[in-house]
Amino acid sequence: MSRKKILYVEDDNTLAFLTSDNLEQHYEVVHFANGNEAFEAFKKSAFDLCVLDIMLPGMDGFDLAAAIRELDVEIPIIFLSAKTLKEDRIKGLKLGADDYLVKPYSIEELILKIEVFLQRSQKHVEVKNITHTIGAFVFDPENYALTKGKETIMLTEREAALLKLFIEHKNTILKREVILKSLWGTDDYFMGRSMDVFISRLRKIFREDESIRIENIPRIGFKLVAPG
Repeated sequence: MSRKKILYVEDDNTLAFLTSDNLEQHYEVVHFANGNEAFEAFKKSAFDLCVLDIMLPGMDGFDLAAAIRELDVEIPIIFLSAKTLKEDRIKGLKLGADDYLVKPYSIEELILKIEVFLQRSQKHVEVKNITHTIGAFVFDPENYALTKGKETIMLTEREAALLKLFIEHKNTILKREVILKSLWGTDDYFMGRSMDVFISRLRKIFREDESIRIENIPRIGFKLVAPG
């Protein structure tokens, strides 16, 4: 079986050497110290996951993540940064990052998170394609597609997983911690902010059908209210 290929971007040579040396025991690692060079490589080659520093020469990690997301909405992105402000973590997660580790980080924790995201990316491969009707929409979870009439909206993997969870618990309350642990593996504050962003995106889509709404249940969670 071929090894998973990771794009690793870090301009601290000592840290990059230590991290690459550990990761290369498990994965194929392609390292860059410059954001612009990393993005050029991403455009030319296929990667399975990105590990990005934020403070980089050329394109910084935030801009690099945004550019990567323009080309690939599914690839897992993990930020590694010395930036500890809550606003920086929230910004990273809003850009579509899957996780944010603060330096100094544990190599063991980094590898564990990489494994979780790589395994999650593969889970849909053997799943039977079953569609769901929700109001005027038809949802195809395997292909991340939400169709209304002749219009098809492509969801991200995380949006599709979140909607699938809501549909499985339609018209019942889903606790915040249940959603977070099911899709993010943790119920910490920052993952909660990321979840709120994804829920807002789904709400905007469903504005076209008044019979569908995602209700906020204060201090408890959310409820997808829909016909059927």
